[in-house]
Amino acid sequence: MLELKNISFSADDGEVEIIRDISMTVEDDKFVVITGPNGGGKSTLAKLIAGIEKNTAGQLIFDGVDITDKNITERARMGIGFAFQQPVRFKGMTVVDLLRIAAGKNLSVSEACEYLSEVGLCAKDYIDREINASLSGGELKRIEIATVLARNVKLALFDEPEAGIDLWSFNNLIRIFEKMRSECCGRSIIVISHQERILNIADEIIVIADGRIAKRGSRDEVLPEITGTESAINICSRIK
Repeated sequence: MLELKNISFSADDGEVEIIRDISMTVEDDKFVVITGPNGGGKSTLAKLIAGIEKNTAGQLIFDGVDITDKNITERARMGIGFAFQQPVRFKGMTVVDLLRIAAGKNLSVSEACEYLSEVGLCAKDYIDREINASLSGGELKRIEIATVLARNVKLALFDEPEAGIDLWSFNNLIRIFEKMRSECCGRSIIVISHQERILNIADEIIVIADGRIAKRGSRDEVLPEITGTESAINICSRIK
Protein backbone atom coordinates (compact mmCIF):
# COMPACT_ATOMS: atom_id res chain seq x y z
CA MET A 1 0.00 0.00 0.00
CA LEU A 2 1.15 3.53 -0.81
CA GLU A 3 0.35 6.47 1.45
CA LEU A 4 0.99 10.14 0.69
CA LYS A 5 0.71 12.42 3.71
CA ASN A 6 0.50 16.18 3.07
CA ILE A 7 2.85 16.06 0.10
CA SER A 8 3.93 19.38 -1.42
CA PHE A 9 6.51 20.24 -4.06
CA SER A 10 7.89 23.61 -5.08
CA ALA A 11 10.29 24.62 -7.85
CA ASP A 12 12.50 27.64 -8.51
CA ASP A 13 13.68 27.85 -4.90
CA GLY A 14 10.16 27.62 -3.56
CA GLU A 15 8.70 30.36 -5.72
CA VAL A 16 6.48 28.03 -7.78
CA GLU A 17 4.25 25.60 -5.87
CA ILE A 18 3.36 22.64 -8.13
CA ILE A 19 1.95 20.09 -5.67
CA ARG A 20 -0.06 21.44 -2.76
CA ASP A 21 -0.64 19.39 0.40
CA ILE A 22 -1.81 16.16 -1.25
CA SER A 23 -2.83 13.23 0.95
CA MET A 24 -4.02 9.96 -0.58
CA THR A 25 -3.79 6.20 -0.28
CA VAL A 26 -3.41 3.62 -3.03
CA GLU A 27 -4.50 0.21 -1.82
CA ASP A 28 -2.98 -3.07 -3.02
CA ASP A 29 -4.51 -4.70 -6.13
CA LYS A 30 -5.91 -1.40 -7.41
CA PHE A 31 -5.78 0.18 -10.86
CA VAL A 32 -5.77 3.94 -10.28
CA VAL A 33 -5.87 6.58 -13.01
CA ILE A 34 -4.78 10.14 -12.26
CA THR A 35 -6.18 12.71 -14.68
CA GLY A 36 -6.76 16.46 -14.90
CA PRO A 37 -5.78 19.56 -16.87
CA ASN A 38 -2.34 19.99 -18.40
CA GLY A 39 0.05 21.62 -15.96
CA GLY A 40 -2.03 20.53 -12.99
CA GLY A 41 0.78 18.49 -11.41
CA LYS A 42 -0.07 14.91 -12.46
CA SER A 43 3.33 13.93 -13.88
CA THR A 44 5.14 15.71 -11.06
CA LEU A 45 3.17 13.68 -8.53
CA ALA A 46 4.17 10.44 -10.28
CA LYS A 47 7.83 11.50 -10.23
CA LEU A 48 7.60 12.28 -6.51
CA ILE A 49 6.27 8.78 -5.86
CA ALA A 50 9.03 7.19 -7.96
CA GLY A 51 11.76 9.30 -6.35
CA ILE A 52 12.73 11.19 -9.51
CA GLU A 53 11.77 14.43 -7.74
CA LYS A 54 12.02 15.13 -4.00
CA ASN A 55 9.00 16.50 -2.19
CA THR A 56 9.55 19.72 -0.24
CA ALA A 57 7.05 18.78 2.47
CA GLY A 58 5.13 15.74 3.63
CA GLN A 59 5.77 12.03 3.93
CA LEU A 60 5.56 8.96 1.67
CA ILE A 61 4.93 5.50 3.13
CA PHE A 62 5.22 2.32 1.04
CA ASP A 63 4.30 -1.06 2.51
CA GLY A 64 4.62 0.45 5.99
CA VAL A 65 8.11 1.87 5.36
CA ASP A 66 8.87 5.60 5.26
CA ILE A 67 10.44 6.17 1.81
CA THR A 68 10.46 9.98 1.96
CA ASP A 69 14.26 10.16 1.97
CA LYS A 70 14.90 7.15 -0.25
CA ASN A 71 16.19 7.79 -3.79
CA ILE A 72 14.87 6.33 -7.04
CA THR A 73 17.23 3.34 -6.89
CA GLU A 74 16.24 2.44 -3.34
CA ARG A 75 12.56 2.75 -4.20
CA ALA A 76 13.04 0.60 -7.30
CA ARG A 77 14.62 -2.10 -5.13
CA MET A 78 11.56 -1.97 -2.89
CA GLY A 79 9.32 -2.66 -5.90
CA ILE A 80 8.33 0.73 -7.36
CA GLY A 81 8.59 0.85 -11.14
CA PHE A 82 8.26 3.93 -13.37
CA ALA A 83 7.53 4.02 -17.11
CA PHE A 84 8.38 7.35 -18.73
CA GLN A 85 6.10 9.30 -21.05
CA GLN A 86 8.92 9.12 -23.62
CA PRO A 87 10.79 5.81 -23.15
CA VAL A 88 14.57 6.01 -23.08
CA ARG A 89 16.54 4.61 -26.03
CA PHE A 90 19.74 2.66 -25.32
CA LYS A 91 21.94 2.50 -28.39
CA GLY A 92 23.98 -0.71 -28.42
CA MET A 93 21.74 -2.52 -25.91
CA THR A 94 19.46 -5.28 -27.14
CA VAL A 95 15.93 -5.97 -25.97
CA VAL A 96 16.94 -9.23 -24.30
CA ASP A 97 19.75 -7.45 -22.39
CA LEU A 98 17.30 -4.78 -21.18
CA LEU A 99 14.84 -7.43 -19.98
CA ARG A 100 17.65 -9.24 -18.13
CA ILE A 101 18.67 -6.02 -16.38
CA ALA A 102 15.03 -5.34 -15.46
CA ALA A 103 14.56 -8.85 -14.07
CA GLY A 104 17.84 -8.70 -12.15
CA LYS A 105 18.86 -12.12 -13.39
CA ASN A 106 20.11 -13.92 -16.48
CA LEU A 107 16.79 -14.68 -18.15
CA SER A 108 16.85 -17.36 -20.81
CA VAL A 109 15.82 -16.29 -24.29
CA SER A 110 12.57 -18.23 -23.91
CA GLU A 111 11.79 -16.45 -20.60
CA ALA A 112 12.49 -13.05 -22.18
CA CYS A 113 10.28 -13.99 -25.12
CA GLU A 114 7.39 -14.67 -22.76
CA TYR A 115 7.49 -11.06 -21.53
CA LEU A 116 7.52 -9.76 -25.11
CA SER A 117 4.59 -11.98 -25.98
CA GLU A 118 2.70 -10.55 -22.98
CA VAL A 119 2.84 -7.10 -24.58
CA GLY A 120 1.90 -8.31 -28.04
CA LEU A 121 5.31 -8.34 -29.71
CA CYS A 122 6.54 -11.22 -31.85
CA ALA A 123 9.55 -12.32 -29.82
CA LYS A 124 11.71 -13.55 -32.71
CA ASP A 125 11.43 -10.14 -34.39
CA TYR A 126 12.47 -8.14 -31.31
CA ILE A 127 14.59 -10.20 -28.94
CA ASP A 128 17.90 -9.15 -30.57
CA ARG A 129 16.85 -5.66 -31.68
CA GLU A 130 18.72 -2.66 -30.31
CA ILE A 131 16.81 -0.10 -28.22
CA ASN A 132 17.44 2.67 -30.73
CA ALA A 133 15.77 4.91 -33.31
CA SER A 134 14.75 1.93 -35.45
CA LEU A 135 11.95 1.22 -32.96
CA SER A 136 8.67 3.16 -33.15
CA GLY A 137 7.12 4.93 -30.18
CA GLY A 138 4.55 2.16 -29.81
CA GLU A 139 7.20 -0.54 -29.88
CA LEU A 140 9.25 1.27 -27.25
CA LYS A 141 6.22 1.68 -25.01
CA ARG A 142 5.43 -2.02 -25.14
CA ILE A 143 9.06 -3.00 -24.54
CA GLU A 144 9.14 -0.68 -21.53
CA ILE A 145 5.97 -2.30 -20.17
CA ALA A 146 7.63 -5.69 -20.69
CA THR A 147 10.51 -4.52 -18.48
CA VAL A 148 8.01 -3.53 -15.78
CA LEU A 149 6.48 -7.02 -15.99
CA ALA A 150 9.95 -8.60 -15.85
CA ARG A 151 10.74 -6.67 -12.68
CA ASN A 152 7.53 -7.95 -11.06
CA VAL A 153 7.09 -4.62 -9.28
CA LYS A 154 4.66 -4.03 -6.42
CA LEU A 155 3.71 -0.58 -7.70
CA ALA A 156 3.80 0.25 -11.43
CA LEU A 157 3.65 3.92 -12.48
CA PHE A 158 2.90 4.91 -16.08
CA ASP A 159 3.14 8.55 -17.17
CA GLU A 160 0.78 9.17 -20.13
CA PRO A 161 1.61 5.83 -21.82
CA GLU A 162 -0.61 6.72 -24.80
CA ALA A 163 1.55 9.72 -25.78
CA GLY A 164 3.05 9.51 -29.26
CA ILE A 165 1.68 6.12 -30.30
CA ASP A 166 -0.61 5.21 -33.16
CA LEU A 167 -4.15 3.86 -32.86
CA TRP A 168 -3.10 0.23 -33.40
CA SER A 169 -0.48 0.49 -30.65
CA PHE A 170 -2.98 2.26 -28.40
CA ASN A 171 -5.50 -0.57 -28.82
CA ASN A 172 -2.79 -3.03 -27.81
CA LEU A 173 -1.89 -0.82 -24.84
CA ILE A 174 -5.50 -0.99 -23.61
CA ARG A 175 -5.44 -4.77 -23.93
CA ILE A 176 -2.21 -4.92 -21.91
CA PHE A 177 -3.63 -2.73 -19.14
CA GLU A 178 -6.84 -4.75 -19.02
CA LYS A 179 -4.75 -7.90 -18.58
CA MET A 180 -2.58 -6.29 -15.90
CA ARG A 181 -5.69 -5.11 -14.07
CA SER A 182 -7.25 -8.58 -14.10
CA GLU A 183 -4.01 -10.17 -12.88
CA CYS A 184 -2.87 -7.64 -10.25
CA CYS A 185 -1.89 -10.31 -7.67
CA GLY A 186 -0.58 -7.81 -5.12
CA ARG A 187 0.51 -5.26 -7.72
CA SER A 188 -0.94 -1.75 -7.71
CA ILE A 189 -1.00 0.27 -10.93
CA ILE A 190 -1.08 4.06 -11.26
CA VAL A 191 -1.55 5.55 -14.73
CA ILE A 192 -1.40 9.25 -15.61
CA SER A 193 -3.81 9.68 -18.53
CA HIS A 194 -6.51 11.78 -20.22
CA GLN A 195 -7.76 8.88 -22.34
CA GLU A 196 -11.34 7.83 -21.64
CA ARG A 197 -10.63 4.18 -22.56
CA ILE A 198 -7.95 4.04 -19.87
CA LEU A 199 -10.16 5.89 -17.38
CA ASN A 200 -12.89 3.36 -18.14
CA ILE A 201 -10.86 0.42 -16.77
CA ALA A 202 -9.82 2.17 -13.55
CA ASP A 203 -10.91 1.03 -10.11
CA GLU A 204 -10.44 4.57 -8.92
CA ILE A 205 -9.99 7.96 -10.61
CA ILE A 206 -8.16 10.90 -9.03
CA VAL A 207 -8.47 14.33 -10.61
CA ILE A 208 -5.52 16.66 -10.00
CA ALA A 209 -5.98 20.37 -10.76
CA ASP A 210 -3.80 23.28 -9.68
CA GLY A 211 -1.63 20.91 -7.67
CA ARG A 212 -4.48 19.60 -5.52
CA ILE A 213 -6.88 16.67 -5.51
CA ALA A 214 -10.02 18.15 -7.06
CA LYS A 215 -12.04 14.94 -7.22
CA ARG A 216 -11.59 11.34 -6.19
CA GLY A 217 -13.77 8.26 -6.29
CA SER A 218 -14.67 5.07 -8.10
CA ARG A 219 -14.88 5.00 -11.89
CA ASP A 220 -18.68 5.01 -11.72
CA GLU A 221 -18.68 8.06 -9.45
CA VAL A 222 -16.09 10.22 -11.22
CA LEU A 223 -16.12 9.29 -14.90
CA PRO A 224 -19.62 10.67 -15.67
CA GLU A 225 -18.52 14.03 -14.27
CA ILE A 226 -15.42 14.38 -16.43
CA THR A 227 -16.68 13.02 -19.75
CA GLY A 228 -19.45 14.04 -22.09
CA THR A 229 -19.87 16.59 -24.82
CA GLU A 230 -16.81 18.54 -23.69
CA SER A 231 -13.28 17.17 -23.31
CA ALA A 232 -12.31 15.66 -19.98
CA ILE A 233 -9.48 18.15 -19.69
CA ASN A 234 -11.79 21.18 -19.88
CA ILE A 235 -14.26 19.69 -17.44
CA CYS A 236 -11.47 18.72 -15.02
CA SER A 237 -10.17 22.28 -15.06
CA ARG A 238 -13.49 23.49 -13.64
CA ILE A 239 -13.80 20.94 -10.82
CA LYS A 240 -13.15 22.60 -7.45
